[in-house]
Amino acid sequence: MINTKYTIFYLSLFFLGLQMATAQDKDNLGTEVVNVVKPYTPEIGDAFKVKATPMLNDSVNTVKKKVTYGIFSVPVASTFTPAKGQAAQIEKSKRIKLYDNYVRLGFGTYTTALAEFYSNWEIDRDSNFGVYLNHNSSQGDIEGVVLDDFFYDTDLNLNYTSNTRDFTLNTDLDLGHKSYNWYGVADDVKAMPTMLDLINPTHNYFQAGLSGTIAFNDGFFEKAYARVGYFGDNYESGEIRAIVKPEFKLPVAGQKLSLDLKLDYVDGSFDRNYQNSAGIEYSHLIVSANPSIQVLKDDLTLDLGINAAAHFTPNAPETDINIYPAVRASYRVVDEYFIAYGGLEGGLMQNSYQELATENPFVSPTLDSISPTDQKYDLYAGIKGKLSSAMSYNLRASYLSQNNRLLYKNNARFDDNNGNLGTDNYQFGNSFGVINDDLRTLSLFGELNFDVNSNLKMRVNGEVFTYETETEAEAWNLPDFKASFFADYQIDEHWFAGVTLFYVGERNDEVNVVGPFNTVGNPQLVTLDSFFDANAHAGYRFNEQLSFFVRVNNALGNNYQRWVNYPVQGIQGMAGATYRFDW
Repeated sequence: MINTKYTIFYLSLFFLGLQMATAQDKDNLGTEVVNVVKPYTPEIGDAFKVKATPMLNDSVNTVKKKVTYGIFSVPVASTFTPAKGQAAQIEKSKRIKLYDNYVRLGFGTYTTALAEFYSNWEIDRDSNFGVYLNHNSSQGDIEGVVLDDFFYDTDLNLNYTSNTRDFTLNTDLDLGHKSYNWYGVADDVKAMPTMLDLINPTHNYFQAGLSGTIAFNDGFFEKAYARVGYFGDNYESGEIRAIVKPEFKLPVAGQKLSLDLKLDYVDGSFDRNYQNSAGIEYSHLIVSANPSIQVLKDDLTLDLGINAAAHFTPNAPETDINIYPAVRASYRVVDEYFIAYGGLEGGLMQNSYQELATENPFVSPTLDSISPTDQKYDLYAGIKGKLSSAMSYNLRASYLSQNNRLLYKNNARFDDNNGNLGTDNYQFGNSFGVINDDLRTLSLFGELNFDVNSNLKMRVNGEVFTYETETEAEAWNLPDFKASFFADYQIDEHWFAGVTLFYVGERNDEVNVVGPFNTVGNPQLVTLDSFFDANAHAGYRFNEQLSFFVRVNNALGNNYQRWVNYPVQGIQGMAGATYRFDW
C-alpha cells in the first residue's frame, strides 16, 4: 500500500532542489515580456460534508450479535405479616391561660398591708389601656423607737399602648404618695420627754409624672422618650423635671451612626435652709449629644463615640461644655465561653430632690447642694462567658472618677449658739443633708448565674469598694462591700419558692451633737456595722386563677441600722393571695 504522505514529501524536496539550482544560474537570466491577458479571478471550490461515521476497513472488526434477555420469575413463600405502625404519643404541656387582670392582697406582722391591682383593656386590635395600683404600709412598732415610725407608699399608674404598622407608642401617667417619719433621734434626745413632745416626725412626699415613648419601625428616627414630672413635700418644697431623649440611626460610609440626644432640665426650691435663714432655689439644664459608631469584625465588637454635654445655670458667667469618652469593646476569645470586654465612659449626671429622697427618705427639706455630678470617666475591664451550658460568669474591675459627687451626711442638731435649739421636726439630729465632694472609686465585681433547668435559677454576686475623697474625711454612707444571692425554684405544677439574701458592709457617718449635750462643733465619727438580710417566700397555685403566698423578711431578726439612728423592723411575716381574672 502506497503511503500518500511520503509521496508528497519527496515531490516537495524535488521541486525545492530544482528551484535552488535554477536560482544559482544568475548569468543566464534574459529579458522576458509577460502579457497579462485577463486578471485573475478567484473561485470558491465546492464544499463537501465529512461523514460522521467513517468506514473502517479492518480485519479485526466483528459484527455485533443480537442478544435476547429473559427473566425467569419464581414465587417465594413467606409467612411474615407486617404490623401496622402507630404514631408515637407526645406528652403535651397544658396551655397556660393568661388573664388580663389580677388582684393581690397580703397582711403581716407590724400591721403590714400589701395591695396590688392590675387591669388591662383591649380598646381595639392595636391599642390597650392598663391600670396599676400598688400600696405598701406598716405601722412600725420598731423595738427601741420612741417616735412614730409608720410608713406607707401608694402608687397609681395609667398606661396606654398603641402598635401600628409604622410605630409603637407607650404613654404613662404616674401618681404617688409616700409617708415616712424622722424617728431616728439619738439616745440623749430620747431621754428628754419634753423635747420629744416638740417633734412631729411625719413628712409626706407627692409626685406626678407624664411620660411617653415612641419607636419607629423604619427610617433614621429610631425612637424618642419624653417625661415631665413634679415632686414635692408637705414643707412647701417643689421640683419640676423635664427630659427629652430622641435617638437616631444614620447611614454613614456603609456603617450606621447612632446619635443620641438628651435634654434634662430640673428646677426646684426649698422654703428654708437648715439654719432657717433663707430659702433655696436651684435650676440646671443639661444638653448632651452622644454620637457613636459600631465596628464589627470577626469576633471583635467596638463602639466608638463621644459624649458632649453643656451645662446651663441662671446667672452663670459662662456655659460649661464638657467632652467625655464613650468607648466600649468586647472580643470573643473562645466563642461564648471566654469574652474579654472593657470601656471608657463619662458624662454629666443630673441630680434631683426626687432621686435623693427615694434613696434616702429621711433627708431634710433643706438641701442646698443639688447640682449635677461630673463623671470624668469610668474605666472598666473584665471577662465574662459560660463555664457550662447551665453556668455563666462575669468578672469586672473599674476605676470611677467623679467630681461633685453628692454624699448623705447626718445633720447636726440645730443650735444658733445662743442656747436656742431648733424647733423643726428634722432639726434634732434625725435627718440627713447632702454634701459635695470629688470622689475616686476602685471596685472589683464578680457574679455567677446558674440556670440549672427551666424550674431553678440562681444568681450570686459581690463587689468590694475603696474610696478616695478630696475634702471630706470619709465617703459618707457608702459601703465597703456588697453581696447578694437570689434563687427561684418552681418545685412542681403547684408549689414554688424563692430566697433573696443581702449583705452590706460597714459605712461611716459623722454625728455632731451641739448645744448643752456636748461641746459645740465637736464631730464624732460613727461606723455603722455591716448587716445581713435574709428573705424567703413560698407559694401554692390552687388553680390557674387562685394562688397563695407567704413571705418572711429579715428572717434572722437583725435590728440593723441602714442609716445612723434608724433601726429597721425585726423578723417580718406576711401571708396573702393572688387572684387572676377576666372581665
